[in-house]
Parts: sequence; structure tokens; C-alpha cells
Amino acid sequence: MSEAPSGAVIYQLTDQSIKKQLKTVERRHKTRAFLLVAPLILFVLFTFIFPLGSMLFRSISSPTMTEYMPDVAKIMQRWDYEAIPGDEIFKTVAQSLVSARNDKTIGRVANRLNSEQSGLRSLMTGTARKLAKYKGDDYKAFMIDLDPDWGEMETWGAFKVISNPYTLTHYLAALDLEYGSDGSIVAKPEKYQIYVDNLLKTLKLSLIVTVLCIVLGYPLSYYLSILPPGKSNLLMILVLLPFWTSLLVRTSAWMVMLQSKGVVNSLLIYLGIIDEPLALIYNQVGTVIAMTHILLPFMILPTYSVMKNISPVYMRAACSLGATPARAFWRVYFPQSLPGLSAGAVLVFILSIGYYITPALVGGSTGQMISNLIAYHMQQSLNWGLGAALAGSLLFVVLVLFAVYNRIVGSSELKLG
Repeated sequence: MSEAPSGAVIYQLTDQSIKKQLKTVERRHKTRAFLLVAPLILFVLFTFIFPLGSMLFRSISSPTMTEYMPDVAKIMQRWDYEAIPGDEIFKTVAQSLVSARNDKTIGRVANRLNSEQSGLRSLMTGTARKLAKYKGDDYKAFMIDLDPDWGEMETWGAFKVISNPYTLTHYLAALDLEYGSDGSIVAKPEKYQIYVDNLLKTLKLSLIVTVLCIVLGYPLSYYLSILPPGKSNLLMILVLLPFWTSLLVRTSAWMVMLQSKGVVNSLLIYLGIIDEPLALIYNQVGTVIAMTHILLPFMILPTYSVMKNISPVYMRAACSLGATPARAFWRVYFPQSLPGLSAGAVLVFILSIGYYITPALVGGSTGQMISNLIAYHMQQSLNWGLGAALAGSLLFVVLVLFAVYNRIVGSSELKLG
């Protein structure tokens, strides 16, 4: 006759059953929580992660030669820059040129080569046209006699560069560098060095806009925080009013106001401050003025939200202990408002460094920023690799600056309210 289970065994079975039920409930809660955030995860993946990854991949991708002239790409990877290629490489290139011309794909390869070295498009198309009628077998002599550029190391260096499916040539171009005829990295001629200067100018203008927003936004935020709720709410509506107007309309309004006969210059001349109109538009001055006006609310909102939660008791206590109002403000109030100020400064700087419409309309040739060059390569020159490399370089600079900020101030100090 079997014995009845003891109390210890019953307790152990009950304990295991409870743990199993708890795990089931916990797993159900995790599944429900995941399903709730799944739309947000998918949104971030498809609107941010995937496009960003695609951009970074395009900046290093160079599949043109491997796709349309695979034989040339394969044989050029064995070339070592020591001398002009031999008969085998010339023959392979000649046959591939004729084949690409017949397939009507030579233009794509020629365009890619031309982005590495100017003039190679006409060299490719002209040589392919002549090779289609050539009946001999000494391709090297024929091609060099046809155009001496076939005997130059620079030409074959360009072939070598695009023969790999992945390359850093776009990032080198974004840094005003290029591959030399021997495969080394060298600086571009001075007249072609535009991207680094433009990037530095973008950082400078963004920093100026950020500083101006701090100078204008911090006192206004403080004033709003000490006003009664009714008055502060009314003034906050005026701060938010620009958000209810299209960015294009606001920029166009500044174009009207900053003209030589616009409102600003006319007023200054009427008051006798100046005798001749100032150059306030189609330069860096116009870009800074318009961007400061547009981005100022992004400085005010986080700063005001933090200041609103600072109790006035601290200032009164500091003054009662003998501190002057200025010293009490600097030692007591300002450190407490720094999280909001930091958040506003980072927000304004990040937004201004990627601004496009405002510099394009009021910046002229000297007020253009790196985003305008990115748009040019994406929309007009169709050099998407270089445009993606410029965007990747800008992203890298922003991440480095944010890392420096995090090292000095700390991201934990950022507060939006």
C-alpha cells in the first residue's frame, strides 16, 4: 500500500507550481510590453536605422566596375602601381570597352571614372568607338597612339581605385584627399579643396547661432519663469508663434527685411545710424540672423521648463546669508538652470549644423553650409557616394562633439523639463 506524500513534498510541489505560474505571468507581461513598443521599434528601424545604414553603405560602395566590367575589375586588382600595365591588361580593357559599348553600359563606367579623374569619360567613349573598328592585336600600342592618356599612371590609378567593390575614395574626397598615381593618399589641388573649409564654416556658423540663441534665450527664459502664470503663458504664445508659420514663409520674410532697401536697412538709414545699406543678405550674416530667429524657441523651451521648477527659496536663502544678488545668481541659480541650458544648446547646435533651406535662400555663395553640398550631390550631380560620404562625415563630427560634451558636462545633465 503506497504512502501518502509528506508535507515537505507537498510544499515543494506547491512552490514549483507557484514559480511556474509566476514565470508564465511574467512572460505574458513581457510579451504584452513588447507588442506595445513593437510599432515604435519598427518605425525607428524603417525611418532611421535602415536609411542611415543604407547611406553609410552607399558611401563605401563602388560596384560599377565589378558589375559592368568584371574582367577588368578582376585583372586590375592584381596591378601593383609599379609601371604601366602590360599587354594582357590593355587587351582585357579594350575588349571590355567594346562589349560595354555594345551593351550601352559604358556611360556608367565612364561617369564613375570621371568622378575620380576629370576627362576619363571622353577618353573611354572615344576609345571604345575606335576599338570597335580595330582589327589588330597590339591593343597597348594602338590605345596609347590613339590617346596618350592611356600611357599615364593617373589613368590606370583611377581604374585601380574603382576596381574594388568597396572603397574609401568618397570619404577621402570629403576630406579633400585623393589616391595618387602610386596608390598613396595625397591632398587634392588647392582649387579643388572645398569640403573641409565648408565643414569648418558650418561648425563655425552653428556655434555662432548657438551662442546667440543662448545670449537671447537665457534672459527671456528667466523672465518668463518669474512672471505670474497668466503673463508668462501669454508671452509663451508669442514665443511659439513662429512654429505656426511655415519655415519657408519665415525665411522669405527675412529675405524681404534684409534687402538693401528692406525694412532693416531703411530703418537704420532713417535713424541716421548708417549712410549706406549694409550687406545683410546672401552672405553669412543673413544666414546667422535668419537661423537665430528660427531656432531661438528651441533654446527657450527647455531652458524655461527647467527654470520654472527652480524654487525662489534658494535665491532668498543665499541673499539672507550675505551673498549679493549677482553672486547668489551665479553660485545658486545658474548651476540649477544649467541642465536646461545644455539641452537647449545641444538641440540648437544639432539642428543648425544640418540646416538646408535657410542657408540656400539667404546664404548666397558664402553662407552655404555642408548640407547644401550634400543636397547638390544627391539631386544635381547624382554623385550619391560622395553625398553619402559627406553626410557620414557630418554624422561622425556630431558624434565626436557630443562625446566631448558628454565627457565634460555629462549627458545626464540634459533636461527638457
